[in-house]
Amino acid sequence: MYRYTDFDRHFVRARAAQFRDQLQRHLAGELAEDDFRPLRLQNGWYLQRHAPMLRVAVPYGELASRQLRMLARIAREHDHRDAGLATERGGFGHFSTRQNLQFNWIPLAEAADVMDKLAEVDLHGIQTSGNCIRNITTDALAGIAPDEVVDPRPYAEILRQWSTLHPEFAFLPRKFKIAIHGAREDRAAIGWHDIGLQLLRNAVGEVGFGVWVGGGMGRTPVIGTRLADFVPWQQILVYIEAIVRVYNLHGRRDNAYKARIKILVKAEGQRFVDQVNAEFDALQRDDALTGAHVIPQAELDRVAASFGAPPDQAPGFEVSADTDAPPAYRRWLDRNVHAHKVPGYRAVTLSLKRPGQPPGDVTAAQMDGAAALAERFSRGELRVTHDQNLLLPWVQAAELRALWQAAKAGGFATPNIGLLTDMIACPGGDLCALANARSLPIAAAIHERFDDLDRLYDIGDIDLHISGCINSCGHHHSGHIGILGVDKDGSEWYQVTVAGADGSTLSGPATPGKVIGPSFAADEVPDVIEALIELYRRERRRGEPFVDTARRLGPQPLRAAADAVRRSTALAGAA
Repeated sequence: MYRYTDFDRHFVRARAAQFRDQLQRHLAGELAEDDFRPLRLQNGWYLQRHAPMLRVAVPYGELASRQLRMLARIAREHDHRDAGLATERGGFGHFSTRQNLQFNWIPLAEAADVMDKLAEVDLHGIQTSGNCIRNITTDALAGIAPDEVVDPRPYAEILRQWSTLHPEFAFLPRKFKIAIHGAREDRAAIGWHDIGLQLLRNAVGEVGFGVWVGGGMGRTPVIGTRLADFVPWQQILVYIEAIVRVYNLHGRRDNAYKARIKILVKAEGQRFVDQVNAEFDALQRDDALTGAHVIPQAELDRVAASFGAPPDQAPGFEVSADTDAPPAYRRWLDRNVHAHKVPGYRAVTLSLKRPGQPPGDVTAAQMDGAAALAERFSRGELRVTHDQNLLLPWVQAAELRALWQAAKAGGFATPNIGLLTDMIACPGGDLCALANARSLPIAAAIHERFDDLDRLYDIGDIDLHISGCINSCGHHHSGHIGILGVDKDGSEWYQVTVAGADGSTLSGPATPGKVIGPSFAADEVPDVIEALIELYRRERRRGEPFVDTARRLGPQPLRAAADAVRRSTALAGAA
């Protein structure tokens, strides 16, 4: 994983010192909230429903065990529950779909101390919020996937360095998100991002990027438009700068709901493409003189050198099938263990989806436990996945049985990866000031309803995504089943969508799900999910996953199954 240079460390620590000065002036009444707000946002600090929330950047999802241990320490020492609240939530972290970690109960007065501790281990919250280019995300299997064409991590790091505190792009019309992958399968959902990048090779083996622009969820779900089939890797910063310049100049600032680049791309059509190409040409002419944007080979080599295999890694030994293994171990091998490009190695998902604990949540003790597993089995390295789990990228095949036993003891071995209870969810109304409804009780109720592995395995692969509001932090639009919290006259209701996709091989091309009727009351949602699942089990063809059955049937039978739940509830109420 990327190793910080002396410059990198000086930069992060100077930023933490600057934030301490800003915070002290704010707490002393010398810096008004309106002036302090953009400063705290660009360091990752929100004011949420009950307490400040800090979003810690985990660039492209790579995390060292020492960093995870520091996050555990921060959870123990600073993530406090307000004494006036009824629900105990202190000492937790929450891994998000953006491969970041959030703390929800840190007092603002302790914020500078937390930033100093993060800087000690090369972590920060820079540009995890605000109207700027956010954390660059990628495939959790980057660098180790057997189907990888080009490792995206060096390019993601170069993009991160280029975009950090970029003077021209610090106050864009709205937040801006970039995702990149370099494999045959899209595991980074690039079609759903403001800019999506796919690394590829042309017919003569040269490396370049396919570029998509204008994807996004929220109030108006849009799949990105392909702007370029092949941009040489040396020029990708030039091309991205052209895109963001056009957006910064023409994006709407008068309406927050229409400020994302997806609205500009949709409204301008070919004119947007022409403006980007004109800006790209102008920047290329400038670069012919200054070389300000073109990535030199030496710089790519310098960054890429940090992303090789661990120093003590060597091809391992493959192991024969363990025919006497217990069924629980075989299920774990099937669901949580993934192929690796290095012989004798595997990638292993540590499930964070446990009964009684919200998706993506981890206690301080669990963070320390995961760090210990990484140190023992994965060269001290972890990855944060898009699905709110952790992944160990360097596990020797010969150690899988020992890892399973240790992961099981730590509560990380639930063999449900890709199944219904491996759902993703935002914190929702329990924590977020923007939410219209709670996500976590819905997730808990569904998990309880389907907490039977035999039944889950019979249902098979299915993505369930839950968002507490239209901002779509739970990515409900891309779920095979999506659940969106909505407000109806001050009450919490839930809209259900079906047959969305993130762009992976299982899901098919990125697609927003279709709404299947009016919204449902909270206590109806588990019954609606069960009705949809039972319809699938009756109607599926051999080997057909839920999403394919849903598309083949179309929305009407799905709507009828969901409506039957509402009618049943109405009859029960009348009785």
